[in-house]
Amino acid sequence: MPRLNEPAPEFEARTTHGPKKLSDYRGRWLILFSHPSDFTPVCTTEFIGFARAYDRFQELNCDLIGLSIDSVFSHLAWIDSIRKNFGVEIPFPIIDDLSMRVAHAYGMIQPGASDTSAVRATFVIDPEGRLRAMAYYPMSNGRRVEEFLRLLEALQTSDRHKVATPEAWRPGEDVIVPPPATVAAGRERLADDSCNCTDWYFCTKPLDEASEAVETETAGALA
Repeated sequence: MPRLNEPAPEFEARTTHGPKKLSDYRGRWLILFSHPSDFTPVCTTEFIGFARAYDRFQELNCDLIGLSIDSVFSHLAWIDSIRKNFGVEIPFPIIDDLSMRVAHAYGMIQPGASDTSAVRATFVIDPEGRLRAMAYYPMSNGRRVEEFLRLLEALQTSDRHKVATPEAWRPGEDVIVPPPATVAAGRERLADDSCNCTDWYFCTKPLDEASEAVETETAGALA
């Protein structure tokens, strides 16, 4: 099974956009998501959702790639069906994984679900090729694409500004400042009027101010 913050399993596979491998996406974020089967209703709604959000993912420097244990010919026919029946173009590649090599490498085949179908697994991979988040859904229930956009923005914000984000955080909302590491820093934090502190360990700030606070503390620690 893949593990968070470790290199995502390398793959090289046939797709609807030609041969693709994980290293092709180096320098960009990637969301790899599996679905149980082509020509199924729940999967169709998910692919329509990802396709409609594609430009928003691109603006966040993120590519998408789907996967199921079907042939590329099945994928192509399904893509054409979605275009004809729903008026939606699928702009991202879909992996042909008849061998199940990629599915097994990423733990997409779950005991008790199916021996030949991938569950609804989603993996967020950063520009360095590290696995940063993963989520598994049962075959019966579709994912919410909006949540993966939100998660992607939260991950990028945490990386860029060295902050954490609270439950349901959206851009423009306050972020969580990392807890102070010393008694003195904790007292200073509680006395800081620019922080919204519930207790010494739980303080929030607007993003710009939080970034400045982290930079100041980091500089002090290095001095």
